[in-house]
Amino acid sequence: MTTNDTTSSSDFIRTIIAEDLKTDKYGGRVMTRFPPEPNGYLHIGHAKSICLNFGVAAENEGGLCNLRFDDTNPTKEEVEYVDSIKEDVRWLGFDWEDREYYASDYFDQLYGYAVQLIKDGKAYIDSLSSDEIREYRGTLTEPGRESPHRSRSVEENLDLFGRMKAGEFEDGTHVLRAKIDMASPNLLMRDPILYRIRKVSHHRTDDKWCIYPMYDFTHCLSDSVEGITHSLCTLEFENNRPLYDWVLDELDVYHPRQIEFARLNITYTALSKRKMIELVEGGHVSGWDDPRIPTISGLRRRGYTPEAIRTFCERIGLAKRDSVVDMALLEHCLREDLNRHALRVMAVLRPLKVVIENYPEDQVDELEAINNPEDPGMGTRKVPFSRVLYIEQEDFREDPPKKFFRLAPGREVRLRYAYFIKCVDVVKDEQTGEVVELRCTYDPETRGGDAPDGRKVKATLHWVSAAHAINAQVRLYDHLFTKPNPSDEKECPDWKSCLNPKSLETLIDCKLEPSLADAAPGSRYQFERLGYFCADPVDSSHEKPVFNRTVTLRDTWARIQKAQKKQGKQGKKGKKGKKKK
Repeated sequence: MTTNDTTSSSDFIRTIIAEDLKTDKYGGRVMTRFPPEPNGYLHIGHAKSICLNFGVAAENEGGLCNLRFDDTNPTKEEVEYVDSIKEDVRWLGFDWEDREYYASDYFDQLYGYAVQLIKDGKAYIDSLSSDEIREYRGTLTEPGRESPHRSRSVEENLDLFGRMKAGEFEDGTHVLRAKIDMASPNLLMRDPILYRIRKVSHHRTDDKWCIYPMYDFTHCLSDSVEGITHSLCTLEFENNRPLYDWVLDELDVYHPRQIEFARLNITYTALSKRKMIELVEGGHVSGWDDPRIPTISGLRRRGYTPEAIRTFCERIGLAKRDSVVDMALLEHCLREDLNRHALRVMAVLRPLKVVIENYPEDQVDELEAINNPEDPGMGTRKVPFSRVLYIEQEDFREDPPKKFFRLAPGREVRLRYAYFIKCVDVVKDEQTGEVVELRCTYDPETRGGDAPDGRKVKATLHWVSAAHAINAQVRLYDHLFTKPNPSDEKECPDWKSCLNPKSLETLIDCKLEPSLADAAPGSRYQFERLGYFCADPVDSSHEKPVFNRTVTLRDTWARIQKAQKKQGKQGKKGKKGKKKK
């Protein structure tokens, strides 16, 4: 996807659904489902599917969307994942009401359907090993070979299948395969496996079953049982659609329509579940909710809002081919939302002490500060001002370069909401020569930030009163990868070699204004001039506040769009010039 390609194919699924409604294909119904496997945490790619499935249902009168867990592989599934998935879907703002289903709800029906296929001569028990099945399948250029067990009688297949269910055989001894076409150009149609033996306890059915259906067999029939009208899947399931249709047609059951759309890929991330597992289990990140990985729980902990993610999913639209979206667009959507709703506060991350020599030692001014200039209704707050303050180290230069307008010896600047101050002396560490303190004076006539005599300053700095400051830890998060596409072998021969060693910087002696003393875990703020931050929902407490940087104030996407518009205008001018000639 190019950076401005967000609408060209965005409505093709809705167009299909609108046409089906017009022709009364499903009796005027729209019913979708979100069918996650409970074997991991959801990520931003799942958010696209969640917004699509629940969104399409909500847009149509009487439309419904089910939440269905595809829990057919008990070796990898856990209740922890089920709970986290439900929490994520609710957090994104969607509700499945009483329609929470599990593929395991249908295990008895699915077994009955498998028996029917055997009776109809459409399925058989194969006793080849997994390696032999792979060998017999053939290649893209060579047809497969039929298994020597393909000609087993219906009676023998029924007997073996029943004994598989009864637990007589060990894992891998037998499988149930569909009898389709071993010469099919679609390798998935070369007698795919429908059932396999897994002597593992299931998180919902315990030890009732020791055979479990495969995804392709389960998915289409679960859609059918639930009366789904439009089964919306990502493009990797396009080759599976013939099998989806074959199972439903052979069993002569209700037949939903499968439609594929492009999966989401974002720069500087890895949305592969396998790679995320490697990151977590390899200790490259702290867990599934690490703010650096694009799981929904990680994004939530970092400070993302559900509104920003929904807006992002809406803006990227839908496409019929895989593409890559710039991370800058996701961050842009987040800034838009936080700019409207986040409280402004002052925090100094790398403090430099400032002593105002002509300010009374015991005096404290309560200055009025605006909570959010975008929303006057959010009101104001009082910020204490005293003789000793902290400013950012980077806001002072002893020998300022050209165009550095912040504080320097002999220079005057404005303190946000407060006064003009002038640096009159610099105190250094005797051993290192490091600047450790600034001695300044203030002009009491400039309270509020303006001088009665009309003189101007070129910089406004944020600050915190030392006597009132809250000590906090602040975690500065950046992209997890150094390259836009860590899956590109040319850029990253080993994708983990492109992990960003600077993706997390932890600052432990930050100074925050006192209004943040009671910041609730998960609450979001704009630290003025620094970025948007969130009180960490896990580690932050009243005694030990911890804040995560959600996103910087710099808006890369806005610059990209501005550059594109400029290029577009130049292109138009060039065309006009050619016409005049």
